Amino acid sequence: MDKKKQSSFSFEEAYERLETILEQLSNEKVNLDQAIKLYEEADKLILNCNQLLNDAEQKIEILIKNRSGELALDENGKPTSQPFASQTPSSVS
Repeated sequence: MDKKKQSSFSFEEAYERLETILEQLSNEKVNLDQAIKLYEEADKLILNCNQLLNDAEQKIEILIKNRSGELALDENGKPTSQPFASQTPSSVS
């Protein structure tokens, strides 16, 4: 599978292909050359999935509202936002 096609996969498609590769490597008799090709493909898919997840995380933002419930705007008139930060059990009130 070529690199261009792999990078056009959605996260779900890449993940599904990774599952297929894992199944092939686990359940089928695969010769060494084929196993190496599958491993290389899986490695590229993992990198692609990781990049897609990182991109998605960067896009997730929390809009900050002021006390009256209206959006807080910055100096350019755009809603104020901040990067999404997951809450840990100790930070949840």
